[in-house]
Amino acid sequence: MGEQDGDRRGWLRGAPPPRWVRALPLLLVAGVCVATLVSPSPLDIGFLLGAIPPLAVLSYGPAVTAVLGAAVIVMLDVPAFQLDRPGQTDVLTVFSVAALSVFVAFVRRRRDVQLDTERTIAEAAQRAVAPPVPERVGPVRCAGLYRAAQRGTLVGGDFFDVRESAHGVRAVLGDVQGHGLAAVATVSSLLGAFREAVLDQPDLESVAARLDRRLVVDSARVAHAELFATAVLVEFTPDADAVRVVACGHPPPLLLRDGAVTEVDVVPWTPLGLGLPGGAPVTARVLPLRPGDRLFLASDGISEARDATGVFYPLLDRLPALAAGADPATTAGRVWTDVSRHCPDVRDDVRDDVTMLVLAPTPAAAR
Repeated sequence: MGEQDGDRRGWLRGAPPPRWVRALPLLLVAGVCVATLVSPSPLDIGFLLGAIPPLAVLSYGPAVTAVLGAAVIVMLDVPAFQLDRPGQTDVLTVFSVAALSVFVAFVRRRRDVQLDTERTIAEAAQRAVAPPVPERVGPVRCAGLYRAAQRGTLVGGDFFDVRESAHGVRAVLGDVQGHGLAAVATVSSLLGAFREAVLDQPDLESVAARLDRRLVVDSARVAHAELFATAVLVEFTPDADAVRVVACGHPPPLLLRDGAVTEVDVVPWTPLGLGLPGGAPVTARVLPLRPGDRLFLASDGISEARDATGVFYPLLDRLPALAAGADPATTAGRVWTDVSRHCPDVRDDVRDDVTMLVLAPTPAAAR
């Protein structure tokens, strides 16, 4: 699950105009026609016709705009419409407005095509950086949800991935310093390091150390970069009967078990990018799993979401009911819907990246 709830741009930000905007010039033509035909005396409303070509530019291309402009000129000259005998100057003014509107519609259409092409390329590049997680990776069912804070983007300062390795299924969810396009380079670097480390590192602690080294090296290349990221990494055993968890400055995963939710008791560690290999060794928490157990990982965009009164979203209290009888994808969707209800402004005005990852292992004994 990637960015949800359709296109957040709005029609003033590049999305297609709503139906009422498209219908507005046609309704105006029809309204003027009806009003003049039923009126017993001429009406001085010809000036309204001059607004039709500019309104057409908002929704239509040059051809339709030209047709509507021609219709306006005809209406001004047809005596049956009783438009109070518009003068030659009035007709020439409306004709000039119509001609200019056709030119503007032509330019807008060309720019729209170019912008659509560039947007398609940008979306493809962003999805290459952070592709959607598969529905199943090995014995683990997965679902991810990502809402970037910056409008028009699919990737921001959060990241997650799930990969299969010889040591079991490994997953990561993290949050880099900053958000938006400025953080995409760091996200790309970390995800690349994770995908490589998953294949050749023997344990989860070594994977975390590889990500930390990646940020340390990247930070050294830029003066005063101070790159860092929080992350939580999990590793399911090949039989999916246990999970190892490493938390580097990030809130621990939540364990959904028997209708209750508890935080996994992990050994906290410093964020990535502060030199893990040089300090005390990272210690993973090993948690035995039962059939039906699920892990819920989230960024602070969920836990720190507030309503109009400043009350934080009560994730621990609401997650059991939202996850009851639901698969991973449904669980993530329900949580996002509930967060949107708790914070009405978050759906259209995401102030921080919102990221969730739901993992449902199927132990060998339950298969």
